[in-house]
Amino acid sequence: MDNSKYAAPSSDVGMGTRVVWGGEQVRHPYNATQAPIVVSAAYGYDDIDNWYDVALGKEPGFIYSRMSNPTVEVLEHKLCELERAESAVAFSTGMAAISGVLHTFLACGQRVVSTRDSYGGTNKIFEEFLPRMGVQVTLCDTLDTEQLEREIAKGCNVLYLETPTNPTLKIVDIRRLVAAAKRVGALVVADNTFATPLNQNPLALGVDVVVHSATKFLSGHGDAMGGVVCGAEALMAQVRHYREINGASLDAFSAFLIIRGIKTLALRLRQQQASAQLLAEYLCTEPLVESVNYPGLPQHPGHAIACTQMNGFGAIVSFVLKGGMPTVARLLPQLKYAHRAGNLGAVETIYGPARTTSHVENTPQERQALGISEGLVRVSVGIEESADLLADLQQAFAFVRSQPGAAPVHPDPAHSWVDAGA
Repeated sequence: MDNSKYAAPSSDVGMGTRVVWGGEQVRHPYNATQAPIVVSAAYGYDDIDNWYDVALGKEPGFIYSRMSNPTVEVLEHKLCELERAESAVAFSTGMAAISGVLHTFLACGQRVVSTRDSYGGTNKIFEEFLPRMGVQVTLCDTLDTEQLEREIAKGCNVLYLETPTNPTLKIVDIRRLVAAAKRVGALVVADNTFATPLNQNPLALGVDVVVHSATKFLSGHGDAMGGVVCGAEALMAQVRHYREINGASLDAFSAFLIIRGIKTLALRLRQQQASAQLLAEYLCTEPLVESVNYPGLPQHPGHAIACTQMNGFGAIVSFVLKGGMPTVARLLPQLKYAHRAGNLGAVETIYGPARTTSHVENTPQERQALGISEGLVRVSVGIEESADLLADLQQAFAFVRSQPGAAPVHPDPAHSWVDAGA
């Protein structure tokens, strides 16, 4: 990846400046102030020798947009700035990025260690696809750090982490697990989608490879799909080669939309996190709620660790409703300022049960084995006014409580509201 023409923002500027200027302190064609959308599939050369040198990577340039594209390259350099990475590789979706990394660094006879309740699509790779390749997969209790360390010590090639987890918002101790992985020479991969580069920089904590579903908070508007992988150039060269041959490259228009979205990430996340904290605190008082998952709550089992490795607690809250899916079916339709959909990280607030969002690929039995309750609802908090989101949720709960057959309320208002195993 050629960084020579991309002047980086000064190292002492804040993230609010980096999201705007990262990867874009460069003269765009026609002196445009915004990165142009370059939709050409191929790039022509009159000089055959120069064409050959570009094709071999000896000279900067573009050959074919499956391999590299000018608009996509701007996005990749922007993520380098945000994650403090040497190099980045963009993919067509977040799952393409995750699967691309795992298939790049794992082969038949090798071993990967991870946690049991990662995102449903990632879990499917671990449970279904990697074993077909002859890769040994060991999934541990996310909160049992000692079990993870024991399994890592047995030897592994890749340690895959997701923190906070989707949708249970569990926190893993990145530094501690990185230390265990390095003792056996394992590569450490971390999904940073929920935290975003503003709240967490896994590379600074010792992680080797960071993955993002750029569809989510990076894009921020629910109108583009993409994934990005960040890390050292030596590692990204391998990931880039896999992407070029397997073909899950990001298109220029989606790259443009994600670039545009990133520029407001700091502003969006500031509002979203404030509202997320408010909603989480309210949910802890709601009689129809069995448990609440949000690392910003002092009683959250991962709160102390989150304070040491995160700069904020994120914009995702999840909670478990008493009465399970029937209560979910009563509550969600009453919300006025929310989409009921399978995305997250957008400017609009989005509610959805795990069975139709994060773990729709899993059977009810698989979700139960993963500790995913049928009554679990994930909330991706948007940028609306905090007071309006709170009032909306309160009126929805009031409606449900007023209906015949509503789930019984808990008689003890002092019960624990954080479910470490949801």
